[in-house]
Amino acid sequence: MFTIKTYNAISVKGLSRLPSEEYTIDPGAENPDAVMLRSFNMHEEPVAESVKAIGRAGAGVNNIPVNAMSERGIVVFNAPGANANAVKELVIAGMLMACRNLTQAWQYTDQLTGSDGELSKAVEAGKKKYVGFELPGKTLGVIGLGAIGVEIANAADALGMRVIGFDPTITVKSAWKLSANVEEMDSADELFKQADFVTFHVPLVESTKNLLNAERLATMKDGSVILNFARNGIIDDTAVLAAINSGKIHAYVTDFPSNELKGNDRVINLPHLGASTGEAEENCAIMIADQLYEFLKNGNIKNSVNFPNIKLARQGSHRLAIANKNMPDMLAQVSHVLGQSGVNIMHMVNESRGDLAYTLIDVESEPSAEAVKNIADIDGVLSIRVI
Repeated sequence: MFTIKTYNAISVKGLSRLPSEEYTIDPGAENPDAVMLRSFNMHEEPVAESVKAIGRAGAGVNNIPVNAMSERGIVVFNAPGANANAVKELVIAGMLMACRNLTQAWQYTDQLTGSDGELSKAVEAGKKKYVGFELPGKTLGVIGLGAIGVEIANAADALGMRVIGFDPTITVKSAWKLSANVEEMDSADELFKQADFVTFHVPLVESTKNLLNAERLATMKDGSVILNFARNGIIDDTAVLAAINSGKIHAYVTDFPSNELKGNDRVINLPHLGASTGEAEENCAIMIADQLYEFLKNGNIKNSVNFPNIKLARQGSHRLAIANKNMPDMLAQVSHVLGQSGVNIMHMVNESRGDLAYTLIDVESEPSAEAVKNIADIDGVLSIRVI
């Protein structure tokens, strides 16, 4: 029986993927096998020694101390693409709100007083102030072409926009899904110069902090629109406000409001709505539940942010799942310990990802406690589990 600790309300459709006869869901568990969460901040939260995996029902993992978990051999999962449609729809909505001045027009109309006849006259007199522009023919720049960025690029292409993208780490999987009409930019700087709209879909890391700053804003087209549904900190908000006030930037649509941004009618502040749909929450929960199920039961890994993807069909009576540093002679040392203890290896697979590696070994008989301890004591082994 495995115990899963939840830190946020997780969709019932996701939790139902974990059979009750094998999994206990307990928000108050003190020694869980795994953790499921959405936006809960785990940086100040102690993680029990029993934890083998953490599943984030969403894409970003800034709320999880991934490096610290890696040092302990704890696999961190996310749900890439599960909320892609929800974010895509909001980005398209954000572009429409900005280019048609919808929020300003709504506020103007909502504040009108008088009879219906007087309102009608005021509407006709005031609508000229909110003349906008249309999307077809305009250029959308997409920074980051992962699951979300690809969906947005393809949708904008279907709307008749020219779409340009920049992502030096684009995967083959994403590239296959991307419309052939999307143009590749050699640099973010070139993208900023050509775009009428720019939307960001990258994680917040040192290299993406203030990715859009005053210097780059100065190179953008006059009247451009900026959209941030990725992470707070990717855009220098102070610089964007200055560009708006100078007339350089037409509008800023952000999912990360602040006191600095409030009160400017060219800033559309939204309360982190990117993945806030019932469908997205269900999709994320289902994906994470399935990944945790497969990991806890079989040791297989899919969509981890710190360890490599790995899958091995079960053979033999027992399986060893070993997380370790990516070091020479590791497999030889593990095999030697098993051989010395009389355990025959039936099948084995090893994958690495940067400084980390993960190994699955199916054996003919159950390894002794001493053999497991000897493997755990090998320099570089972070965690070992017998399944």
